[in-house]
Amino acid sequence: MRYSSSAHTRFYHRFHVVWVTKYRYKVLQGPMRERIRQIIRQTCEEMDVHIVRGVLARDHVHMFLSIPPRLSLSDVMQRIKGRSSRRIQMEFPELRKRYWGRRFWARGYFSTTSGNVTDDIIMQYLELHSDK
Repeated sequence: MRYSSSAHTRFYHRFHVVWVTKYRYKVLQGPMRERIRQIIRQTCEEMDVHIVRGVLARDHVHMFLSIPPRLSLSDVMQRIKGRSSRRIQMEFPELRKRYWGRRFWARGYFSTTSGNVTDDIIMQYLELHSDK
């Protein structure tokens, strides 16, 4: 276990987060998949959120994040999902027929901390999902 530091804090906040595309459509492939990956990385970098491990399946995203204490998980997820949804729909106009309500991601997300389950178990779980 390795602690992170900011100006006045040492912390170890790890979150396993999963969210899905609306209607579980399997659209996360090809150039769209790469673009979503770029947008998520850029957004996390801007917010000083460290992606420990991330996996994009065809219809959902798994991420293991280290979030500084000044940010809430809900603010991080709002920014990631909102920015990626907007940009993807602007850059891939063919999605308008499928996602006519301007929402690319389903509402909500699943999250858990690495308290009862060790970080290694979460990393193994994400390794199993990386092939899908």
